[in-house]
Amino acid sequence: MICPFCAEDNDKVIDSRACDGGCAIRRRRECVSCSRRYTTYERIEKTARLAVVKKDGTRTPFDLQKVLAGVQAACGKRPIPEAIKVRLAQQVEEEIHRKYEREVPSTALGELVADKLRDIDQIAYIRFASEYHDFRTLEEFAHELNQLRERTKHLPNQHDLFPNK
Repeated sequence: MICPFCAEDNDKVIDSRACDGGCAIRRRRECVSCSRRYTTYERIEKTARLAVVKKDGTRTPFDLQKVLAGVQAACGKRPIPEAIKVRLAQQVEEEIHRKYEREVPSTALGELVADKLRDIDQIAYIRFASEYHDFRTLEEFAHELNQLRERTKHLPNQHDLFPNK
């Protein structure tokens, strides 16, 4: 590691520990040349290699912030804490990295977000679904509402469904 103070490439690691819930390693280093200390972090590079394949065949890099923005838009002014929205986006990212190696279809990404939103807030789910499914008629919208009603008749309290990992 190159020292940020003297630019020498000669250091020793003084301390290492896990951080960010085990997703990164924090290393405290000391430069052998100038004796100054600095901190570095090691993280697994996930997002750089995963591409989202859109319906028209174009590919864009996966962006967690885009997922979060979609979730936030769907939630609008609903009483959903920001931490739950962020965790939902993170869970989506974790799941697609487990299921897909290089490319994820945008349809699979949208379905995953919709499934998770459905369990958190019905209104946010319907908002997201209306954009994602691109309902063309009132009948399509009503059909989705009826499916949601049928599904939620058999569920326990909605607030207990979102796991806190």
